Amino acid sequence: MIYFDHLPLDKEILKALDELTIDYVFQPIFEPDGKTVYAWEALMRPADKTVTELIKEYIEKDKVHVLEVATFFGAMQAYFLRGYSQRVSINSFPSDCMLPEEADAFLEYFGEEIRGRMIIENLEYPYFSMEHWLEKKRSVTFMDNLLSVDDFGIGINNLELVRKMTPHIVKLDRELISDIDHIPEKQQNVEKLVLEFHSLDMLVVAEGVEQKAEFDYLVGLGVDLFQGYYLARPE
Repeated sequence: MIYFDHLPLDKEILKALDELTIDYVFQPIFEPDGKTVYAWEALMRPADKTVTELIKEYIEKDKVHVLEVATFFGAMQAYFLRGYSQRVSINSFPSDCMLPEEADAFLEYFGEEIRGRMIIENLEYPYFSMEHWLEKKRSVTFMDNLLSVDDFGIGINNLELVRKMTPHIVKLDRELISDIDHIPEKQQNVEKLVLEFHSLDMLVVAEGVEQKAEFDYLVGLGVDLFQGYYLARPE
């Protein structure tokens, strides 16, 4: 389990974090050879409920900010304990970001070790705040890290929003790529998206790749990175 009581944070947020019983697993994001790991996505695992249930509970209680802080501090602790050398992808709520004093504490605690090693992955819910996105972009630029848009094609993450956000990476949701090897409409759609995002200097990740035929077809389309059970499960 991840512990927060030793962190240089305000007593109020520490008390809220102490109520969480969570750990993290990591799922690799691969380069097109299907073997070389580009990054590890940190996935929260609560001890007594599903992560979906936990997020729903905290949204209803208007306490999403607690999960935002927990994810950054908790995922980074777990990442360094694992001893990974590749980048770490950390999920972030599009409606929230760490307060300036929390961001300062994060930098104080982890220091230069996080420079160039993080991908901040903006989730597809509950709602998007441009103010918070710009704050994330400022801090990411300062530390030579990257910004990513998760689950493109569902929720709030659509082409118009991506053009405004100008992230470094766009992750295509499984809904767009499932059975793509034999569905012409999906082939045409994803090909257009890959061309569009590449024209904007964005990397494209195919999420939820579960079949070899899907993987092979997407490699042929020029997709840059891959994630899914066909290649590796979270560990």
